Amino acid sequence: MRYSNVTGRYAYLEVEGVEYRVYIEEAGAGIPVLLQHTAGSDGRQWRHLLEDEELTKRFRFIAYDLPYHGKSVPPLSERYWEEEYKLRKDWFMTFVTTLASEMKLVDPIYMGCSMGGHLAPDLALHYPGVFRAVIGIEAAASSAGVETLLKFLWHPEISNESKPAMMHTLCSPTAPEPYVRETIWCYSQGAPVVFKGDLNYYVVEHDLTATARDIDTSKTAVYILNGEYDWSGYAAAGEALAKDIAGAKWTFMQGVGHFPMSEDPVRFRSYIVPILDEIAARA
Repeated sequence: MRYSNVTGRYAYLEVEGVEYRVYIEEAGAGIPVLLQHTAGSDGRQWRHLLEDEELTKRFRFIAYDLPYHGKSVPPLSERYWEEEYKLRKDWFMTFVTTLASEMKLVDPIYMGCSMGGHLAPDLALHYPGVFRAVIGIEAAASSAGVETLLKFLWHPEISNESKPAMMHTLCSPTAPEPYVRETIWCYSQGAPVVFKGDLNYYVVEHDLTATARDIDTSKTAVYILNGEYDWSGYAAAGEALAKDIAGAKWTFMQGVGHFPMSEDPVRFRSYIVPILDEIAARA
């Protein structure tokens, strides 16, 4: 029997006066890298990075399940079933920065995908210097314009299978099928209300169209990556965001979709390793 070098445990984290029991997996040693999953999913999306024996010699990868996601069940102190779950930008940023602080991470990197990718430049703008660098995968200045679809993502007449089916369309047609199937499998396990609630941040509250230019990359370096087959965080939107941020760097990822780290981890590695190397060298 083989064992993974990834370790998992629960941590108790207080955010805005509420204590959350948060599931965290990590592996490696060196520069700490916080890994934020996509909307409606969980930290399993990052398992390939956590099991990369070469990278974990130099980086400490930390993947967590946001509260209400994966193994981070809702807090017992809240009557969450009495109100609709909605992910708010301020709470999201506070959660991530509090986690970095409570874990006593020194000069960490933040990396996120989709809603986590959107959060990267938000953190750089509102919390300059907290992270040495932020990496926004499938990021854009805004994803507004599809708000009318939200009501269909949690509806008694629409199967919960609609969410993983939609995620399938976001994956690259050239990605290895076992990895694609695993990506959408994880989506099939999320609580029905969570995906829609996460999109409150992704579609409604995240908007850097007028403020991206205010990000100071001398305090927090900014990297944006977008996949060829992503119709949500599409390449032109990511490129435009990077151009609005003086000093930001943009990477076009050929042959990948919206979930590069889980749908095609080998191809994703070829894009992310040079960026991690550059950040490490700048340290």
